Amino acid sequence: MSSLRAIVVGVVACGAALSVAAGQGAVPAPAQQTASLPVATLYAQHCAECHAHNRLGLMGPALLPDNLARLRKPDALKVVAEGRTATQMPGFAAQLNKDEMAALVELIYSPVEPAPSWSDEDIRASRIQHVDPATLSSTPVFDADPLNLFLVVEAGDHHVSVLDGDRLEAIFRFQSRFALHGGPKFAAGGRYVFFGSRDGWITKFDLWNLKVVAEVRAGINTRNVAVSPDGNHVAVANYLPNSLVLLDGELNLIKTLAATDRDGKKSSRVSAVYDATPRQSFIAALKDVPEVWEISYTKAVEDIPTGFIHDYAQREGSFIPGYLNPRRTMLEEVLDDFFFTQDYSELMGASREGVGQVVNLDVRRKIANLPLDGMPHLGSGITWEWTDGSGKLRTVMASTNLKAGEVTVIDMRSWEVIKRIPTRGPGFFLRSHANSRYAFVDSMMSPQAKHILQVIDKQTLEVVKEISGEPGKTLAHVEFTRDGRHALASLWEDDGAVIVYDAQSLQEIKRLPMRKPVGKYNVWNKITREEGTSH
Repeated sequence: MSSLRAIVVGVVACGAALSVAAGQGAVPAPAQQTASLPVATLYAQHCAECHAHNRLGLMGPALLPDNLARLRKPDALKVVAEGRTATQMPGFAAQLNKDEMAALVELIYSPVEPAPSWSDEDIRASRIQHVDPATLSSTPVFDADPLNLFLVVEAGDHHVSVLDGDRLEAIFRFQSRFALHGGPKFAAGGRYVFFGSRDGWITKFDLWNLKVVAEVRAGINTRNVAVSPDGNHVAVANYLPNSLVLLDGELNLIKTLAATDRDGKKSSRVSAVYDATPRQSFIAALKDVPEVWEISYTKAVEDIPTGFIHDYAQREGSFIPGYLNPRRTMLEEVLDDFFFTQDYSELMGASREGVGQVVNLDVRRKIANLPLDGMPHLGSGITWEWTDGSGKLRTVMASTNLKAGEVTVIDMRSWEVIKRIPTRGPGFFLRSHANSRYAFVDSMMSPQAKHILQVIDKQTLEVVKEISGEPGKTLAHVEFTRDGRHALASLWEDDGAVIVYDAQSLQEIKRLPMRKPVGKYNVWNKITREEGTSH
């Protein structure tokens, strides 16, 4: 049997190994039948060189159940048989029979025992310096407004496109790591952007020079990444191992925080981590322990008391530095995702079971319940100023729901539900802009209505228009240009497109062909924390 040694592998090129293109044919019959070998032998001969003997990934992604959760087994079998176009993942139908390919798929969806680990030494050893920062230009190398650029993550072939938000044209495209997740995070006035992949790779990209600067693998199964505005601190939330990893702006390891409860007895996955710019800190939620952590990235912060303190003023007791150590808020229910109020003093969070709560980060306790149902997607929430029937101006927050066909609108002072707006089906994304009267919501979790965007009037709180795509194809994730004049939506298919709409007339302007465009991220909206986009 042949091995992968004849294949020229690159650091990034094999990162898309187990993604499936839509529209591919059935698995072909093998050209030859081979005698069955133990599945471990098959894996060692055909998979280990790209994906590592321990399945933790090398040039290709980690082959672990958590990392493959969004890839169905039949689709994985198709990739093993046919390979993956535009990557260095070959097809093995000529070398392996159906039973052998099926056995390999069963193997990669089974847990690794003992559970894999990823140490500080592993993190340091994984770091790759692609470009010498001293060689990079201090001004943009392109003729476009650097604050009105979009990054479009294309999941079809694991690339990222850079769009000029004024001309509404692509100006650059580059290959990314496998399965980017959690959205890119911008720093240093939008010059640098940091990506996190499902299998733990963190990439620093210089948007002004259009070059990948450095990469490091901070975990095995990663949720998302957060970055301080100056780009000097990076936080990585991991499912596996259970940790929050802190890096400097050049992706060198600073420290790893084990995600355990206050007593150090129960370990937890980290649900998410976000930057709280006004507080100069990262906020993280633990998925298996009812705690929220605040990690200050400024050294001008008070120490953290631990254990019993006899006298705070006289510092009679045990303290640890406040810089880059967790300050814990103890809760009764875990938070799976959350949304900040405008001043970042409070967060609105919910568990996957729909238990909603408001947590004050200053007093470090829950201050209110949220009347939420189903599975609210608060991390994709937006805010705006709304005038009620009496003429009183209120700040409201709205979010989609992953299990219910509604957008929930909440008063951010009383924490009461103002209205539940019926939608075509469960949706994932809600987007608007301060300069637009409209909010766009998808129904991408609905098999029957995933091709429909609904447009909500932010004052009447009514759906005023539906934008329909081709039935059976997903239309989702709107993002606005810097000035709010145009709204860009994703035709979420392998032969898809970014579709540009006039944000006032709601008419389609143009289409930019893309390979399964998922998220789109405007530099200005992200670095200014624009009210109509997620942060």
